[in-house]
Amino acid sequence: MQPTWNAARAIPRMMPRRQFVKLASCAAAWFVAGCVTGNEKGEDEAGAQSVPHDTPPSAARPGRIYKSVKWGMVQVRGSVEAKFRVLKELGYDGVELESPTDLRPDEVRAATAATGLPVHGVVNARHWQIRLSSPDEAVRREGREILAQALRDAHAFGGDSVLLVPGRVEGADETHDDVWQRSIAEIRPVLPVASHLGVRVLIETVWNGFCEQPEQLRDYLDEINSPWVAAYLDLGNVQKFAPTEAWVRTLGARIVKLDIKDWGQQPGFCKIGDGDVNWSDVRTALSDIQFTGWCTAEVAGGGREELADIAARMDRVLGL
Repeated sequence: MQPTWNAARAIPRMMPRRQFVKLASCAAAWFVAGCVTGNEKGEDEAGAQSVPHDTPPSAARPGRIYKSVKWGMVQVRGSVEAKFRVLKELGYDGVELESPTDLRPDEVRAATAATGLPVHGVVNARHWQIRLSSPDEAVRREGREILAQALRDAHAFGGDSVLLVPGRVEGADETHDDVWQRSIAEIRPVLPVASHLGVRVLIETVWNGFCEQPEQLRDYLDEINSPWVAAYLDLGNVQKFAPTEAWVRTLGARIVKLDIKDWGQQPGFCKIGDGDVNWSDVRTALSDIQFTGWCTAEVAGGGREELADIAARMDRVLGL
């Protein structure tokens, strides 16, 4: 019998248990009050039950970083199961999907059961267009509903996170303070769904004009102050603003998952290992904060050959 998902194991290391219990109790109260529209039980449409999230099924080596790719990078022919098998054969530990998607939860879960390759989470694919920072209240409300559905989708596929870009600094109507305040106001009502499903909202570091220094993102997450919201650190995106290893050390235990790409002043975005990221220092920083978890490639994909090269590059720069 597989163990049930344990919420206590998902809380950040810096979150005292007393505070977690208090927050969880508040979340339960908000959930009962129906703060978010959608399925009141917090289950996906098929009534799928959550799967264990403590470690991926293929995790046989403690302390490791688990390799993943974005689903759109997998450009090989065949069924979902066939594509999962290719990823497994190439040494990947999992995959990250998008929400919304045309993929069926039953097909994806069957592929996971057949191959041992889990879906670890989903990307909110509509957060750029329907932003939580929009000056239009109706747009923000729609964005909140999309986020809640993404949480349900992640749960339906067996994942435990939703990658979220909280907004974009754009003109006088979406300032840095606007993105900060508006996004927090929209994220908080969704947390009862997150806590009920055991799926976390992870804020990605992107080129959106928001929290471009690690201290800013640290303070943003600390203001939200929830065990269900943390950082999805993109190791390549952040290099433009401060050394990647500085982001790792500043955010520390707030980092739950990683995206990986490379960037440099001369090459721009490039193949992993060909940019300015100091991977030796990044490995040391990740070790110092005792990070272990998912690292998902976000680069140009392709067929078996290209995916194999990406896996090899991840192994090399991360010391896997």
